Amino acid sequence: MGRRNITQVSDFILMGLTDSAEIRLVLFTLFLLMYLITVLGNVGMILIIRLDPQLHTPMYFFLSHLSFLDLSYSSVITPKTLDNLLTSNKYISYLNCFIQMNCFVFLGATECFFLSSMAYDRYGAICNPLHYPVVMSTRRCCSLVFGSYLIGFTDSIVNVLCMSRLHFCNSSVIYHFFCDAPPVLALSCTDTHDIEIIISIFAGSTLVVSLITISVSYVSILSTILKINSTSGKRKAFSTCASHLLAVTIFYGTMIFTYLKPSKSYSLGKDQVASVFYTIVIPMLNPLIYSLRNKEVKNAFSRVIQKRKVSKQ
Repeated sequence: MGRRNITQVSDFILMGLTDSAEIRLVLFTLFLLMYLITVLGNVGMILIIRLDPQLHTPMYFFLSHLSFLDLSYSSVITPKTLDNLLTSNKYISYLNCFIQMNCFVFLGATECFFLSSMAYDRYGAICNPLHYPVVMSTRRCCSLVFGSYLIGFTDSIVNVLCMSRLHFCNSSVIYHFFCDAPPVLALSCTDTHDIEIIISIFAGSTLVVSLITISVSYVSILSTILKINSTSGKRKAFSTCASHLLAVTIFYGTMIFTYLKPSKSYSLGKDQVASVFYTIVIPMLNPLIYSLRNKEVKNAFSRVIQKRKVSKQ
């Protein structure tokens, strides 16, 4: 019975960000520019890490996967958003809508645990430097990466199972620019209380567990830094984790604002601004944060360019 109710809606209508043609053109230009920077920045980061042997360390191993996630994360949302802004084609099929939603859940949950794995890596480097090669062995790094993807996949499966129980009847207008869980839940014509609780438990657990891991790691890091006598030593130790801390603050701030609340409190304006930030802006900012504030990445880029010049000669 539930399956028949679901198939009554074959397409959804994404209302997007605005109805004004002038504003849509401005947003299209801005989002296209940001998406191009996202693609170039993240692909560039992955290539530099792969091509420069000096960056074959646990920190950059995680960073290359984070760049891949950010690239995928943005590519799931931005192309369709650009299409909607340029052509005013607001329709998205039921299947594509739920593929987009579940890819977004998978990538978002995976990124949470990648960020916590990177915090653990910084903890090992600063608090336990003598045992760092053992603490962050190749096997452990691969296990953390695999575990992050597995948790993301689990959250995505839970989302699939929950959303498959929704009945949409004749409602098909999603008041958002992509298929996100809160506006889709608000669209359902049946009681979503139990589904909201299940999704909130899994999404909340993902955020809270990863955030606790990050918090514990940084409390230990801060304690270790305060014990360093020299000012230059403190500055050097803090600089190794400043970029990651900034990325964590931005990512978790917008995620918590958007998702740790019931769908009935969904606010079109505020939540859309937050959604633009974490789906389009953050994937663009991360490679900039990790490269502009990182001398190792700058030096690696110079070495790669120099090698190419020598090989051409």
